Amino acid sequence: MAISYREIRTDRQWKAATGYSEKNFHQLVKLFSSAYEEFHETTLEEQLTQRDDDPKFTSYEDMLFFVLYSLKSGLTYDLIALNFNMSRSVAFEQQAAHIVILQMALDRKGLLPKRYFESLEELQKHFQGHDELIIDGTEQKRQRPGNQEDQKEDYSGKKKRIP
Repeated sequence: MAISYREIRTDRQWKAATGYSEKNFHQLVKLFSSAYEEFHETTLEEQLTQRDDDPKFTSYEDMLFFVLYSLKSGLTYDLIALNFNMSRSVAFEQQAAHIVILQMALDRKGLLPKRYFESLEELQKHFQGHDELIIDGTEQKRQRPGNQEDQKEDYSGKKKRIP
């Protein structure tokens, strides 16, 4: 049996599973469905009538719940697949596809954070009126490049990591 948003009973469960209240989830469904239809240039209903297989998701609510739950829970694709009764590869593909649509929906409403600025002036203008700016400067461990020249470009000058 796959997990479903229909089984959620309390606002606490909604927020734990998706990060949204039930009311906010249903508001986001409207944005998500509009972005989905723009992206695919057709409605979900039209796509479902053209399929001859058994689709994993039959509503915009199902799709949005899946992507929000998978992002919020931090589970591996194996566990997401187990929770939603699908294969690991389908879980990966569905999450990737629905993240794109979710980003489109949030971007339309101006709800995504601005991540890139063309100039210092643009950055200053964007944060005008704000007294503080918090930057997550946590260094992430990464695979060392095999090419000597690439290694030089990525060298930070810090000492080796101590286990």
